[in-house]
Amino acid sequence: MNAVRDTRKAPEPEKTRRSGPRKVGAWREHHLWSMSISLRRLGARPLGTLLTVAVMGVALALPLTFYLLLGNVQRMGDALGRNQSISAFMKPGQNAAMAETAASALRGRPEVADIVVRTPKDGLAELAEVQGFSGALQSLDANPLPYVLSVQPKPGLSAEDVSRLVESMKATPGVDMVQDTGAWRQRLDALVGVGGRAVALLALLLGIAALLVVGNTIRVDIQSRSAEIGVLLLIGASRPFVRRPYLYAGIWLGFLAGALAVVLAVALELAMAGPVGRLAAAYDGSVSFGGLPAWLLLSVPFASAVLGWLGARLVSARQIRRAAAG
Repeated sequence: MNAVRDTRKAPEPEKTRRSGPRKVGAWREHHLWSMSISLRRLGARPLGTLLTVAVMGVALALPLTFYLLLGNVQRMGDALGRNQSISAFMKPGQNAAMAETAASALRGRPEVADIVVRTPKDGLAELAEVQGFSGALQSLDANPLPYVLSVQPKPGLSAEDVSRLVESMKATPGVDMVQDTGAWRQRLDALVGVGGRAVALLALLLGIAALLVVGNTIRVDIQSRSAEIGVLLLIGASRPFVRRPYLYAGIWLGFLAGALAVVLAVALELAMAGPVGRLAAAYDGSVSFGGLPAWLLLSVPFASAVLGWLGARLVSARQIRRAAAG
């Protein structure tokens, strides 16, 4: 009896092994068919597909453009003001040895990257280069300018660290006045923070808009094929089987829109390169133009494809359920 039981149970695993690959093969073939048929359906109505892709592409290109502008505003601020040195003016009557002593005391601070001691002669030479000052300087009997310590903070310091450095400079013996651009740094940080939050919210809103555009397109397509869908459901097709081509249609629409958004963003970047180049030349090359990072450009089409899939998934589930009920 045990032998009989064993021979009866033996074919069941073999049957599972045979049916498993067939199911996987059928699943793979239907996915490939859904990909191709959805693309052919989109190509059969080129005008509608082009309008949908264009609307989504422009919507997705807007946050990319604002992200590009925000990054270059931050880069310009870094070049023109954010990392400017802090100037400490020595008291009148201080000599070179006293100025060097004050500079040595500040060099030991962890916030300081470099210190340059500017003599009164250096300051007078700089003023002589300014238009309109050369004649007035020649009439001076003596040099009235003090020694100046030009302190360069380390890159990446927070506003609190810079404030502590300024207070320590004011407390240094022999220092009369400290000129700092801390207010400019704080305003720039606040501006960049607000801009970053605005770009994130804009990307969220326009992403929802793109999702709704895909959903509406898939809804119209399903409604036009309601009779075909009803027949498929009547002959035993499952809802995922019926829904799959429409999901791939959403993926195609999203991917094409994301690719168009990347093309538009790169075109705007190239259009801005010329004016920014002239601006950089006006500031002796201290201002540079930064483009969108490659990882962002590569991820946009795939993220947009996920949005398209999600929009098609939400709409097709409801529409097919209504078709099955009808």
